[in-house]
This record gives sequence, C-alpha cells and structure tokens, in this order.
Amino acid sequence: MPELYDDRESHAPEERERELFGRLPEILRRAMKAPAYAGHLAGIDPGAITSREALATLPIIRKSDLPSLQKATPPFAGFVSAAPGSFAHLFTSPGPIYESEGTQADPWRAARALFAAGFRAGDVVLNTFSYHLVPGGLMLDSGARALGCAVIPAGPGNTEQQLELIEIYRPAAYCGTPDFLKILLDAGATAGRDVSSLKRAVVSGAAFPRSLQEEIADRGVEAMQAYATADLGIIAFETEARDGMIVNEDIILEVVRPGTGDPVPDGEVGEVVVTSLDPHHAWIRLALGDLTVVLPGVSSCGRTNMRIRGWMGRADQTTKVKGMFVRPEQVAEVARRHPELKRLRLVVSRMGEIDTMTLRAEAEQTSTALSHEVAETLQTVMKLKGTVELVPPGTLPNDGKVIADERSQG
Repeated sequence: MPELYDDRESHAPEERERELFGRLPEILRRAMKAPAYAGHLAGIDPGAITSREALATLPIIRKSDLPSLQKATPPFAGFVSAAPGSFAHLFTSPGPIYESEGTQADPWRAARALFAAGFRAGDVVLNTFSYHLVPGGLMLDSGARALGCAVIPAGPGNTEQQLELIEIYRPAAYCGTPDFLKILLDAGATAGRDVSSLKRAVVSGAAFPRSLQEEIADRGVEAMQAYATADLGIIAFETEARDGMIVNEDIILEVVRPGTGDPVPDGEVGEVVVTSLDPHHAWIRLALGDLTVVLPGVSSCGRTNMRIRGWMGRADQTTKVKGMFVRPEQVAEVARRHPELKRLRLVVSRMGEIDTMTLRAEAEQTSTALSHEVAETLQTVMKLKGTVELVPPGTLPNDGKVIADERSQG
C-alpha cells in the first residue's frame, strides 16, 4: 500500500461524507455573517444543510460574476466579513479577481498534493509559479514548507539563472507549468547543464497532453498534475496510480449541468462546483466554469475520496446568434419546461450568410407534436427561431457541451 499523507485519505467514503456535512452547517453560519452571503442565502436554515441533496438546493455563485461583484463591493464582494488586514497575503488575478490567503498553515491545502507526488521533508523544491501578485507561487510554496521542504522561489522565466540554481542547490522536485519544465530540460540539454537532480514534479496551469507526459517521464522526471484555482487552492490531484484525480480533503465537489446548479448523475460530464470548508473565507457552491466527470469507485492508490477525470474544457459556452447572446442557462430552461427531454445540445451554424440554430434533444418518445412544442419554447426562451431535432437517448456525446458553435471562425 502506498504511503498516505494521513489516515483521513483512507476513510470510508460514507464516513467522509458524514464528517464534511457535519461541519457544513457551522461553516454556513459563519459565512452568513458576511453581508453578501446573508443576502445570497436569505431564508436558509444552515442546520438543515446536512446532505448533498440539501446542498444542491442552495444557489450557486458564478466565478465569472466575481469581477463585477467585487468592483461593485470591493474588495471581496461582501462574501468575507473579515477585514483585508486580517489575512496573510492579498492577491489579484486576471479578471480582475481579488483573493486572500488565510493565516493558517498550508492555507491552500497544497501539501497533500505534493506528498502524493513524492515530495518529502528535506527535499529542495524549485518553484517556478509566479510570486508576483497572483497566489500560484505562494500556494505551492506554503504546501512544500508544510511538508518540511526547502523552496527556491524562482518564479517563471530567467532560464539561464534557473539552470545555475539547479546545479548549485540540486532540487529534487519541481512546481510549475509543464511547458516551463520542458523548457528547462531542453535548455539544460542544449547547454550541457546538469539538471539530473530533478526527479519529481507537480504541474498545473496548462495542458499536459499524453505526448508531453511521456517525454517528461522519459527524461527521468515523474510529473503529476494538480487541478487548482486562485480562489480555492488545490481542488484535486494525481497520484502514482494515475487513475484520475483525487478530490482534496476539506472541500465538497459537485458536478452540475452547465447553466444550472443541478447535479448530474455520476459518469456524466458537467460543470465543477466547489464548497470549501474554510471558516475564514468559505466559498459556498462556487461554479468554476470548468468541465469534468466523476469516475466510478475509488483509486487503487488507497485514497478513497471522490475521483474526477480532471479539467475537460470550459462550461461557459455562451455565444452570439444574429447579434443576441445565447447561454447555457437558456438551454437548461428549455429542458426544465420539457422534462421528457434528456440530454440537449444547441448547434449553431450558418446557412449562406445567416446564423441558424438547431436544438438536438434526446427523448424516449418522439413526435412531430413534441418537436413543435419544443420549438415554440426555444423561441420563447431564446427570442430566436430555431429548428428542433429529436433523437434517441445516447445519441449525443457525453462531453458536457450544451452549445456547439460550428460556425467557421475564418
């Protein structure tokens, strides 16, 4: 059995659920002391939110809305009752979105992901995530130091200087994007520099295709991916089993139908929604705009938490048709008005120089009458005319896409 960070990682799934939802009511009570949550969750009894079914009744917060919300009520849109001066670090990420770091040890829950990738006390870690204004650098830095590692706060770029640091300090581990890891290895080989000390890596922030994974492994570095955001820290991470990503402890992850807060069945692709059990700055059902799918069973590495496939694209598929925005929420509204429909996909294309819409919808029973009814609903909801194509269940791909824009961008 592989070594685990702590015994929580091997708790029975039902035991973990009891623990998480046993803590959630107090987290909600604390959160509702902040003015935005007091309004957002008005009328909610925190003591009644003790299951996934109950949690799914709460409204979501869209990360894509945070820039405008924070601009209206700086700095944290009223979702935090504490003053900025009570935090350890304050950041800004593209958007802009403003984030805070708590004063507790390992505030971004990064140590667990680093441990799963083989980082151990006494290792020297080359951290190439940015330390400038964004939280990425300090996120991994705090996790590595919580493990007892020494950290080289390198940040991105300055390849020649980093090669020198690698030769001098002999780091065993790397944190950064997979792209920059390749740049360092390539530059070291070209310049005849010794980078052989690097054996382990946690990579994030960019695609890590199979071809690059194999290239990095062939060069002697075992690299594992972490799924993280600047708001929440490490959400999920790979282990030596490489059978999906393990959801981190102390968070509740849901996968919902894009444009809604409605959980999808396990095995169906949907949007990631996260609730963090952080008493200082909780996020309650924060919809991240990323797509993923829950994998069945537990990992062979011995960790029993939920597994997800990792990042599978963006859920925000908003587009324009004839100059009007068409949103996933509108597709979801059509589905709500016709419960006999299963999976839906709005296909946007062009005929000549004119935008066209076709709603493809799975249904057990198809009829001309149902097609006409759905077409009328489509026009009512979208304020645009479109055709409806009813297809048998299982026809549409399970990829989380509810709007497919097939117009040529050339």
